[in-house]
Amino acid sequence: MPVWCCRCSLAGHFRSYSGPETEGQLLNSFVQYFGDSLGRKVKRMPLIEETVLPGDSVLTLPVVIIGNGPSGICLSYLLSGYRPYLSPEAIHPNPILHTKLEEARHLSIVDQDLEYLSEGLEGRSSNPVAVLFDTLLHPDADFGYDYPPVLHWKLEQHNYIPHIVLGKGPPGGAWHSMEGSMLTISFGDWMELPGLTFKEWAATKRRNTKSDRVMPEEIACYYKHYVKVMGLQKNFRDNVYITSVSRLYRGKDDEDRSQLNENISTQHLEMEDGQKSLIKRNWEVRGYQRATDGSHVPFCLFAENVALATGTFDSPGRLQVEGEDFPFVLHSMSDFGAAISKGKLRGKADPVLIVGAGLTAADAVLCAYNNNIPVIHVFRRRVTDTSLIFKQLPKKLYPEYHKVYHMMCTQSHTVDSNLHSAYTSFPEHNVLSFKPEMKCVLQSASGLKKILKFSVALVLIGSHPNLFFLKDQGHSIGHHSNQPITCKGNPIEIDPYTYECTKEANLFALGPLVGDNFVRFLKGGALGIARCLAIRQKKKHELIESGDGGGDGVP
Repeated sequence: MPVWCCRCSLAGHFRSYSGPETEGQLLNSFVQYFGDSLGRKVKRMPLIEETVLPGDSVLTLPVVIIGNGPSGICLSYLLSGYRPYLSPEAIHPNPILHTKLEEARHLSIVDQDLEYLSEGLEGRSSNPVAVLFDTLLHPDADFGYDYPPVLHWKLEQHNYIPHIVLGKGPPGGAWHSMEGSMLTISFGDWMELPGLTFKEWAATKRRNTKSDRVMPEEIACYYKHYVKVMGLQKNFRDNVYITSVSRLYRGKDDEDRSQLNENISTQHLEMEDGQKSLIKRNWEVRGYQRATDGSHVPFCLFAENVALATGTFDSPGRLQVEGEDFPFVLHSMSDFGAAISKGKLRGKADPVLIVGAGLTAADAVLCAYNNNIPVIHVFRRRVTDTSLIFKQLPKKLYPEYHKVYHMMCTQSHTVDSNLHSAYTSFPEHNVLSFKPEMKCVLQSASGLKKILKFSVALVLIGSHPNLFFLKDQGHSIGHHSNQPITCKGNPIEIDPYTYECTKEANLFALGPLVGDNFVRFLKGGALGIARCLAIRQKKKHELIESGDGGGDGVP
């Protein structure tokens, strides 16, 4: 099987955006490109089979970003040298924050003390830098104001940090696979990324938008266009699947040059004989690229830092009940939409069973309702539960979701013992099992059981990130050790100002992985990481120039 080394693979990626050069010229230009950026001459590149370490004259990227959704795109934008400054005419509505911004007007936000700037700010994110960056880009947005950003952007080439963004599909991530007929929960301008407003993009596409909610397809197209217009393509690699991200270790005296077991969790360890100390080195990232013919080309590359920007749409939530693996039990809106479009539910007498009380479940209810498909809607909470998402949405802005909520309240089986023709809700009910004859066993809060017949079941109870490529699937880096990473219950534990994992140095995370589900807040993660890496890059260059350092890894 052919092996894709980081030199060959990424040079091939550069070929997509360059002139008619020979492959050899492209390889040399790629190595020279990163070699110059890293401040050293790159002599050769390792294949997977070679026993090498990322300090042995090989190409080690400063940053590998896993995930090419809005989190990864925004981080690439900042690492590419784009810097936000306070606009000359800008006055932030928060006088205390504005005074702080004026104190260092000559510095970009990336070069300022983020902890100092974010102190005292409040917003709908638990991460202070996310709140800071959001209020700079959308001042007082939560109060209903539409103030312009107080920032303007400059491209400063000398601040470029070499990096690569790896994604399964085109730039935009999961937005390309979301149900296209539904509207986003956020306004269009809240979905935009720095430097290109959604209105500007919509105008070029002759689309009429007034900063209202938009369709996921439009957002996906915007993100893909953003990467191109901002000149970020050279950093992006599509159709890439990560299979392993692990640490490399080596002895202090460099006598043993073999790659050692990555399943070691401490920074400095003694081997069994107690004589040799091991030090954590760079990250090894393995995976494969899916070629146009469907074949898989494996690769291996090294990185000083890894940023996790995978989002949480990889693994749909499951009920973990008997019969959930039957083919008539679905777990995504796309599968449900496909079943409708193929006419599989046309003429069915039995209703669709929808499980869940979130917005995706509400989308499914609307989809079925609009296609004249009767619905049984099952969820665990009371309709009066204040934590229901419908309670947080203004009726005027989200009338369709409040229509669903109204049906949840008024068309319950507790109100009428018979099923309604179009929709019946079952609040405070759990699914106990699915039966092969397309029946479902429900249990109420009081313990009563009920068996219902359905045509297809749709379980929409959220989704979780799939971090299988990390040791123990990343369970060790959450707030609650040895538990799966989830956006709400157990996000990755990070430093609030650098977004570096507190339990694993040189591993960063942003977006839904750290609790920021909304695009408007995940941009703060990119700011925190960019500042952290810029500081370390500067220190590293100073050490190299002074002759005191310059080994592999960022100091």
